[in-house]
Amino acid sequence: MPIPATWSARLLSVMRIVIALVFFSHGISKFFGLPPFPMPMNPLLTVAGILEVVGGGMLIIGLFTRPVAFVLSGMSAVAYFLAHFPQGPFPIANGGEPAVLYCFVFLYLAAAGGGAWSVDAGRGRG
Repeated sequence: MPIPATWSARLLSVMRIVIALVFFSHGISKFFGLPPFPMPMNPLLTVAGILEVVGGGMLIIGLFTRPVAFVLSGMSAVAYFLAHFPQGPFPIANGGEPAVLYCFVFLYLAAAGGGAWSVDAGRGRG
């Protein structure tokens, strides 16, 4: 039995919240070591961690979803091309699948908005 189309905006919100929580956890790992981050921090990773914590937190609640998701999509693309692509062009071989998926999910959120259960929807900004 298919899910009714009336659930689309709510499921968009569920997807946004789950993706943002996982993304947020990358920043928590970098700054607080929960779980331990596997490499030493540098200025680029610090900026990435700030974007992950602040941007991920904003996406969790659905605040300024479109512009925040657009910035995070770009950050994920940069992460792919700086960290993964030099090891080979195929995400399955270079470990870049998460970066590619984040990039395109965030690009979708930049176009679609935060869904029914977001601060943006409550403010009438969808």
